[in-house]
Amino acid sequence: MSDASDATTAKRGPTPDDGLKVAKSGPVLAADGTPLKRSLARALRMQKMRALMLIAPLLVFVLLSFIVPIVSMLFRSVENEIVENTLPYTTEQLAQWDGTTDQLPGEPVYQALYFDMFLAAELKRHTRLGTRLNYESTGMSSLFRQSGRKLDDPGKDYRKAFQGVDDGWTDPATWLSLMTGDPAADRDTALVKAQKARLARLDDSRLPGLPEFAPSVEISELLPLTARTYTAFAVMTELVDEKDMAKAKPIESVYVALAADLAAADVTGYSGPEADRLKALAASGAATAPDFAAIFADIDKDWANVATWRTIQTHAAPYTSGYFLNAVDMRKTPEGAQAQPEDKRILVKLFIRTLIMSLIITGSCILLGYPVAWILANLPMRSANLLMILVLLPFWTSLLVRTSAWKVMLQQQGVINEVLVWLGMVGDADRLVLINNQTGTIIAMTHILLPFMILPMYSVMQTIQPSYLRAAKSLGATNWTAFWRVYFPQTVPGIGAGSILVFILSIGYYITPEIVGGTKGVFISNRIAYHISSSLNWGLAAALGTILLIVVLLLYWAYDKIVGIDNVKLG
Repeated sequence: MSDASDATTAKRGPTPDDGLKVAKSGPVLAADGTPLKRSLARALRMQKMRALMLIAPLLVFVLLSFIVPIVSMLFRSVENEIVENTLPYTTEQLAQWDGTTDQLPGEPVYQALYFDMFLAAELKRHTRLGTRLNYESTGMSSLFRQSGRKLDDPGKDYRKAFQGVDDGWTDPATWLSLMTGDPAADRDTALVKAQKARLARLDDSRLPGLPEFAPSVEISELLPLTARTYTAFAVMTELVDEKDMAKAKPIESVYVALAADLAAADVTGYSGPEADRLKALAASGAATAPDFAAIFADIDKDWANVATWRTIQTHAAPYTSGYFLNAVDMRKTPEGAQAQPEDKRILVKLFIRTLIMSLIITGSCILLGYPVAWILANLPMRSANLLMILVLLPFWTSLLVRTSAWKVMLQQQGVINEVLVWLGMVGDADRLVLINNQTGTIIAMTHILLPFMILPMYSVMQTIQPSYLRAAKSLGATNWTAFWRVYFPQTVPGIGAGSILVFILSIGYYITPEIVGGTKGVFISNRIAYHISSSLNWGLAAALGTILLIVVLLLYWAYDKIVGIDNVKLG
């Protein structure tokens, strides 16, 4: 029976059912014997890898030159580590202070501020902190600058008093011997690493290695403030200044620290290096306890003002919402978010002005660009190419030159007013004010952005067949009906593309509004440029840029929901 079946199959040849039986008996194999499905997946994977490798250089270039700088700039809108890095011990102490009362912080806060500020002044970083806090409270910049110049006065007084007891206190070898202790003593390397990390954050750099100096554990426990201050001095001398600390005289704050430690420590049991000299100094009474609150009150009366400390405490966190609050005419206070004073509320007004004027400019470009694009699309190719050169001609001239030309033309003694007076349309005493206002900005920016509207509409109109209009007219439609019902709907994708392009470009322009807009025609982008280049308030500039980006994305999303981004075409 089986032989007969095989013979029958051989006579009639293979059938689809026979192939199905073979397929069911096992997976389909490729030429190399591997399953066909696995072979196809490997081939597709290799194809994707080759495509990715081809575009990888461009992706890396875009990532490093575009994405990373933008993300880094936007991060500045919430970054606020300068306060904590500059005043680490002060912010730690201020966290325990109740800033809602009218009581000034205690002596530990003033003591921490003295040593934090002194080290920052040595590295010329205290002015940066003052500038940062000045964004929140006027006068903080001058307060920090003035305080940095006078902080060494108490140290000089203590150094003179110590020298009166023993001249050895002015010798760098005395301090190095005292801080190092016995050669066999254990070293406080943790303190060295902590001070190095602190200075690295303060100096905005990576400090190489560790200094050769490390205080003894005994001294760190007996004179903790002195050990910390002297260790910071050692790290700064060896790693930042790259000098030999054994030959460097201690900074003035070291003398203040030793006076503060001796006022609270019992050194009678100390027997290490410089023990006799240290005990003699403690017994002399020259190392009186410093009154840090009085020191700062003598420097500037604002240090005795609760508002100053509230400002520092409020903005001491490493991340802040203050920049975004400032961007919407509010401010961060100890009581929470509050509105800015009436005379400082300008940014929300600029946001609204920017959006409204950008929409007006977009509408003006549509009204002026649509007829030009229609003429270009319906003229013979030779004439259309000639007119297209005229459309593109402004691109051959610098943006600054074109804007400056409009400034000349729009002024009251400019070309436009002179022509209107010559034609008798306006009187010589009634010349139009077209410059340094919103009118001048709209006129100049409409001219500059008009080609960006014409080109997308022209590319779409070129694809519309003239036979559509002829067919509509043959069915009884008037010229207007044929245009409005047949031609215009087909040009909407080009209008949408041009509108998006012009609107996004206009909302970010700042050169043209700056030149022809005066104080009434500037955009929010002008404030962003000002804070980046002039006031150096990069945090507020980043917050304004972030808000502007979010607004544009929301408008883009709304456009997609209402019109549909799929309907936008460039040809």
